[in-house]
Amino acid sequence: MRYYRPISLIMAITFALTGLLFLFFANGVLVFFNQVAQLTGLTFSPVAGVDFYLILAAGYMYLVTLLAVMMFRHPSNFWFPLLLTNAKFASSLLSFSFFILHQPYPIYLTNAIVDGLIGVLVLYLYRQVKKGQQ
Repeated sequence: MRYYRPISLIMAITFALTGLLFLFFANGVLVFFNQVAQLTGLTFSPVAGVDFYLILAAGYMYLVTLLAVMMFRHPSNFWFPLLLTNAKFASSLLSFSFFILHQPYPIYLTNAIVDGLIGVLVLYLYRQVKKGQQ
């Protein structure tokens, strides 16, 4: 347990920086790994990155599914809805930001609205769990 908190902090910083790297330099990440592929003789990936980002999207959906399952299995634990609320609000905010700053694609707006509504619902559930513990 002595290393639990330092390792947790290192992971949090690493995940956050990696997320920012993926967000702001999506194609740059793939270009970098294509340079690694050239040096090692591995196969190049398309720079558009659709396949790679599908992996990340599926991983995110796995995590939010797991959080919802844990809410079902442990309804008195407020951490699960708190984490799910944050995940959905982050997704909503990013989608809305991309709708405004990148392109007004309907998929961006739809995801902003849907994940925002899910975030509001789960925030309500979180508050109910917290109220029940007081």
